Amino acid sequence: MANAASGMAVHDDCKLKFLELKAKRTYRFIVFKIEEKQKQVVVEKVGEPIDSYEAFTASLPADECRYAVYDFDFVTDENCQKSRIFFIAWSPDTSKVRSKMIYASSKDRFKRELDGIQVELQATDPSEMDLDVIRSRAN
Repeated sequence: MANAASGMAVHDDCKLKFLELKAKRTYRFIVFKIEEKQKQVVVEKVGEPIDSYEAFTASLPADECRYAVYDFDFVTDENCQKSRIFFIAWSPDTSKVRSKMIYASSKDRFKRELDGIQVELQATDPSEMDLDVIRSRAN
């Protein structure tokens, strides 16, 4: 089931971990990476439900692309507890051009595998995905 555009398959573990995050809230976040040699997207790291947003951003490499999913809890103006599942395409300016191209061409296909994404965010540096940006996009 490789992606025709980039040739990347999606490891079953990616979908299973995402379902656990979505349905059971087992994880706060999941970081995915593309294994070029195996031509597939795999789970690189998961965050525990108690992990902070800072722990999530610290798990993204400064000079390599990644996909990530973050389960963001917030309280609305009406004082209701809500949650939004963010898909973040992390593509720092300092990453290799080849890597950026592979991640960009595989993104839509990979995102379709994760049913339940509510907000998508593209970030090239940490300021584009800081907590204020997340809060504003969640509402």
